[in-house]
Amino acid sequence: MARPAPRIGIALSFLCLLILGVMPIITNSRPQGSSALGFAWILSLWQLIFALPLFVRELTSSHKGLFGAHFPRRVLARMFIVNLLTGLMFGLATWFYVLAMEQAGAVSAAIAIQAYPLFAMLVEMILLRRMKGRWELASTGILLVTLYYLGTAGSWRIDGFSLWFLVALCVPLLWGVAHVLIREELTNTPITPAQVTFFRVLLSALFLGVLYGLSGAEDWAVLWQRDLMMFGMVMGLFYYLELIVWFHAVRHIDVSLASSVTTPWPAVTMILAVIFLDETVSYSQLVAFIVVALSIYLLLAAAGKRLAARARLP
Repeated sequence: MARPAPRIGIALSFLCLLILGVMPIITNSRPQGSSALGFAWILSLWQLIFALPLFVRELTSSHKGLFGAHFPRRVLARMFIVNLLTGLMFGLATWFYVLAMEQAGAVSAAIAIQAYPLFAMLVEMILLRRMKGRWELASTGILLVTLYYLGTAGSWRIDGFSLWFLVALCVPLLWGVAHVLIREELTNTPITPAQVTFFRVLLSALFLGVLYGLSGAEDWAVLWQRDLMMFGMVMGLFYYLELIVWFHAVRHIDVSLASSVTTPWPAVTMILAVIFLDETVSYSQLVAFIVVALSIYLLLAAAGKRLAARARLP
């Protein structure tokens, strides 16, 4: 693998920011009648279709990535388990994403998902033993308090905490665990972002399809309507592009750093939601977004100083 280039990683993270800002609008603009689980499955199938050409192209090229290397059985078994677990996590996160956008609203859900750097940082601390400085921990505390404020719609009352806001928080939690596991695979094995993306969407589509079949839903015919398929295709394309760009980004920088760069994406969602979804932005949502954004940028600055100090050590 080529030497990491932080500037490339940051530039790709900014591209993810724009894609992430548009995705909630596509999800909530879909035709009525389909369940969140059904739409999550359809968009996952489209992701798989979009991921297939690049996956096949790599297999027929000289750079085969994972398929051009030989591994001990122990390593192969570990890679299989990691891909299986992360595929299931991503499938569940896709369903929760659509459900949260639908029930909590595009703006509130977007701000909740913005907490992703918090979960990525916690996962890095627990799984990779990458300890954080006091300013990073302080910023995390502010972030947690602000998310509670948003979850109670500014009331601070625990009985007013929204269940759907909690569902939205499950999305960055699942993303954080899965992305940290995948980054270790990307940096320690020849597997390519295209291969990671293909396996991820394949397993997610299979998982969601089985889950949808077991749910006893009766709207199978609704899923194949042309208008809904068009929205599923567009959402699948944007989600696939975000994935492939993201996996290239985290080859160059830490997951927590890449996710911090994408922090302002709910601002894009706010503007588009007002224009296209007729949503209103409440005072509590605006305050929460500003505080969360500032907290994550403080987190980013503190992490940058810590990494710079580590680099200067002999």
